[in-house]
Amino acid sequence: MNFEIEHDACGIGTVVQIDGKQSYDVLDKALHIVEKLEHRAGKDASGKVGDGVGILLQISDDFFRKTLKKDNIKLPKHYGVGMFFLPRNKLLLNQHKKMFEKLVEQEGCTFITWRKVPCDDSILGQKAKDCMPSIYQAFVKGDTDLEQKLYVIRREFEKSCKETYVASLSSRTIVYKGMFLVSQLRKFYLDLQDENYKSAIAIVHSRFSTNTTPSWQRAHPNRYIAHNGEINTIRANVNKMLAREESMHSKFLDENSSKILPIINTSGSDSAMLDNALEFLVMNGMPLEKAVMILIPEPWKHQTMDQKKKDFYHYYATMMEPWDGPAAILFSDGQMVLCQEKGLIK
Repeated sequence: MNFEIEHDACGIGTVVQIDGKQSYDVLDKALHIVEKLEHRAGKDASGKVGDGVGILLQISDDFFRKTLKKDNIKLPKHYGVGMFFLPRNKLLLNQHKKMFEKLVEQEGCTFITWRKVPCDDSILGQKAKDCMPSIYQAFVKGDTDLEQKLYVIRREFEKSCKETYVASLSSRTIVYKGMFLVSQLRKFYLDLQDENYKSAIAIVHSRFSTNTTPSWQRAHPNRYIAHNGEINTIRANVNKMLAREESMHSKFLDENSSKILPIINTSGSDSAMLDNALEFLVMNGMPLEKAVMILIPEPWKHQTMDQKKKDFYHYYATMMEPWDGPAAILFSDGQMVLCQEKGLIK
């Protein structure tokens, strides 16, 4: 199988509490959405192993404080949570944990603890169980600029420990996902059954296709997006991002270029690589909505639209080629949710 030419088609959905009030109801309704997105192409021949299902949520502060308090751990005011798919080999697992802890300290943050995520693997099909990673959460203390620090830490870690996949590492959002059928996400992660887990944002994704290789890592959501469709221009997009790395500058990038470059992890799917590019722009200070409009512009050249908007697209077209082809994408940084459908940002 040639991973470079794989594509997938998916189902996506979101539930948002407009006033920002967190509740378990948002999480529960989002899970109900994804449980309705069953597709005959989203499972293997046995019918017991899915292509991938996941959910992106806000970090539930009360939930994690209460959970860690049971182990006499008090969370600080500013902290981040990472969702790690670690190797099952105990030696590698411990080596990767130690490496992450060391990188956290090097970046001026404080490592708090690891938490083994409560899971019920008895519900999994055999193929999913055979390749299931060791799933842990990591807690990191930092200051108000923690989001950028976590990005740097993750990029350094990814380059050092390629056998581990970091589903999310953020002070705002967390991703629960895996190689599931749509009905298995809620059942597998016990956190998602706990009514103390509250969020005002939930994005869900069900991955399905007849020409893709499923894995725990390739399930969605990614760290910022849940994607339905294909990036038709992916090879050109990736090559051009690589080519412009030498000419891009920002205070953050200039201070951390050796740690975070390359921007794109080419072992990921087309969706994951778009996610890499979007995250890079946001981490360098660009507002999420602006970054989305630059990466996936509307078909502006021959359309009737406000002249200021057309001028915006025209200006940024000189700096960034469109990542062309998405049918629909949901985006979130944990503070807002955006939707792009048929070329329109909402």
